[in-house]
Amino acid sequence: MKTPRAERLVDMTHYLVERPRTLVPLTFFANRYSSAKSSISEDLTILKKTLKERGVGLLETIPGAAGGAKFYPYILEREADEFVNDMLKQVNDETRVLPGGYVYLSDLLGKPSVLRQVGRLVATEYLNTDIQAVMTAATKGVPMAAAVAEQLNVPFVIVRSGENKVTEGPTVSVNYLTGSSKHVEKMELSRRSLPTGLNILIVDDFMKAGGTINGMKTLAKEFDSDVKGVAIFAEGRAQERQVDDFTSLLHVDTNLDSGEVIKVQFGNYKQNIFRGRENKIVRS
Repeated sequence: MKTPRAERLVDMTHYLVERPRTLVPLTFFANRYSSAKSSISEDLTILKKTLKERGVGLLETIPGAAGGAKFYPYILEREADEFVNDMLKQVNDETRVLPGGYVYLSDLLGKPSVLRQVGRLVATEYLNTDIQAVMTAATKGVPMAAAVAEQLNVPFVIVRSGENKVTEGPTVSVNYLTGSSKHVEKMELSRRSLPTGLNILIVDDFMKAGGTINGMKTLAKEFDSDVKGVAIFAEGRAQERQVDDFTSLLHVDTNLDSGEVIKVQFGNYKQNIFRGRENKIVRS
């Protein structure tokens, strides 16, 4: 029985949004709704226009026998600014300051609504990049990495410090220099968790000097992988930075000379995500 167009549009939207960056053949939809491919093509044209106008994402339609539709989630600049401004107000609280100049963020990065927006924001920067895996360090960065991986529809892997656990199996380990204390530490990753030769996106919740990020970059090289970018929820103040190329949503200064305990500003996300020519579509 042929499915009415209104029902097709609702179901197609849900199906595509739940499977970002996945090519869905027209034949699949035609069989699913007992409809002609010409009708499915018309439906996709409607969805493409609506998703773009609403700032939900880009629907790519690929012609030909092997063609179909592929959905890329993104966020418009005005919605991103509203979200980051809300995060700025919530983080700008002196009770969040921890020893060593770190900032408590676990409550925010434990909220599905926050993680969903963070994932969309990071995915927007890599709208035209073939990211194949997300990498983060245990444990605070895991929720954010999972949210980004969901929007990119790729696996995420967790780098761990300390001694190898039997449940991890054979591992690859590297030594790295911490950014703040200048101590040599070790991090490792199970060999089975990450295939070699992938395009990697490194994600973490907070970065000061960037020692942990730099360690993950070194570890990625051991898997013959190419680090395509680094995404940080909040960057702290550091006298020396080991990592220069990264995108942050927030910039946080703590224990300032002026007597203020904390000062939070916008990170560099606007320049990195919304000012490139390739991302012209997501500007408001």
